Amino acid sequence: MRSAITTRRPRLVILRALGLGDFLTGVPAYRALARAFPGHYRILAAPVALAPLAEICGDIDEVVDSASLAPLDPALHGADIAVNLHGRGPQSHRLLLETEPRRLIAFRNDDVGVPADAPPFSDDEHEVQRWCRMLGESGIPAQARDLDLHPAPYCGPHNGALILHPGASSESRRWPIVRWIGLASQLPRDGNRVVLTGTQSEFRRCRVIARNAGIGIDCVLAGRTTLAGLASLVAAARAVVCGDTGIAHLATAVGTPSVVLFGPVSPAKWGPPAERAQHRVLWRGKPGDPHAPVVDPGLASITVREVYGELEALSARSRAG
Repeated sequence: MRSAITTRRPRLVILRALGLGDFLTGVPAYRALARAFPGHYRILAAPVALAPLAEICGDIDEVVDSASLAPLDPALHGADIAVNLHGRGPQSHRLLLETEPRRLIAFRNDDVGVPADAPPFSDDEHEVQRWCRMLGESGIPAQARDLDLHPAPYCGPHNGALILHPGASSESRRWPIVRWIGLASQLPRDGNRVVLTGTQSEFRRCRVIARNAGIGIDCVLAGRTTLAGLASLVAAARAVVCGDTGIAHLATAVGTPSVVLFGPVSPAKWGPPAERAQHRVLWRGKPGDPHAPVVDPGLASITVREVYGELEALSARSRAG
């Protein structure tokens, strides 16, 4: 569907046509751009499903539906400023250059040659810091700590529940289902109220875990929440246990304690900020293929006892204030 953008304000187009976690790690960059260009109409080229979070963020005026590396909506052509937060190029650079913006802010890419004096890309930095550095070296100060979101208050029966999120976009980042069953079985015995979240396609996985752990179907919320509703649910939760996936970044954004299980990708690149002690990370320290069709060996070796121990440490920290 073509967007019908009608504004007389100068337009700033931000390309980040990726998923939930990618959107959330880009929040400090969106805010930096909003401060630098307060008079511009700021448009995010991304999946339109992310629009509710963009509204919560408050620094984006509109989301125009865009798929990864697909031609951009004609309504985005001729912008005053285009910002590539999608990748290092050259494909993403060319997508934006085809829209003929007056100015392009991006990492330097010699295959494209524009912008020739731009900052270099580095593989060895955290995803949040990467885009903040690019903007900073382009004359736009950005603060990597500026991650927080404030969704609407949660209004439902699961306030204060412990969220288990067993899904991820690739099998390599999915903790074995038998481990989830073991954890989900133990938690209610200690007085925890447990819910399972996920996408519609992950409902069956969550239902299998719930059935084998003795948890009622009413606690399986996979496919039953909107994105804004999920943000509110996470903000009201006692804690979140998940893999290296979008909800981990959502827990960081709303300040809910979390235990994040990493597999093939280092938390140094995608993990919660090290200074936020309410987020715990388990990782075996061996990078692997994030798109492999089988679970990462390091992730598979993480035990239920280890995860439970991290949850107990979070509880002790909470009791200590």
